[in-house]
Amino acid sequence: MSTPSTYDIRGIELTDDEYTVEQSLIRNKYKAMDATGDVVLRGKQKLFKLKEQFPFVDGDGEEVFEVNAGGIIDVAGNYVLTDSRTDEEVVVLDNDFSLLQDTWRVRDPDTGEELARIDSRGALVTVARNVLPFGALIPHKYEITDAEGGHVGRVDGQFSLRDRYEITIDDARSVPKEPIVAAAMVIDAIQGN
Repeated sequence: MSTPSTYDIRGIELTDDEYTVEQSLIRNKYKAMDATGDVVLRGKQKLFKLKEQFPFVDGDGEEVFEVNAGGIIDVAGNYVLTDSRTDEEVVVLDNDFSLLQDTWRVRDPDTGEELARIDSRGALVTVARNVLPFGALIPHKYEITDAEGGHVGRVDGQFSLRDRYEITIDDARSVPKEPIVAAAMVIDAIQGN
């Protein structure tokens, strides 16, 4: 398996183990804050695009990476994370859409090797979020695992008017941290969570 440093994004280094992600009230704009409350990453879904695009900037507003859908209206498909400074593909986020479980794979863009998985926790909650009229108000929870299924961390949604959730990385030795934090924002925007 490749090391996480293979998947570094120039211009950003996330060193904390916990991040808080908050969505703006108006649209799919997000900010990620470190443990001290400093904004370390901002992302937003571009409007009126045939293919979904999510540019990300660091806390100072400098472009660091972009996530682009592989196709038009790509609800269950590929999203490529590209380093803005090198134009190299860093990872691919794959969505396996299901009413019972949301599964996202973070994989190598060249080999297709799975680096991590982000799975929703609890089939009943996932079904309620997808089927009930106000299901999107139910906070989401995800488990993050490495390619072998070992625990890496979790994403815990909180009940609020705007989406707010905590990302905890307990062991990032075998997974790239920056793509995991970015994936949490992209998942929220795409699935309307």
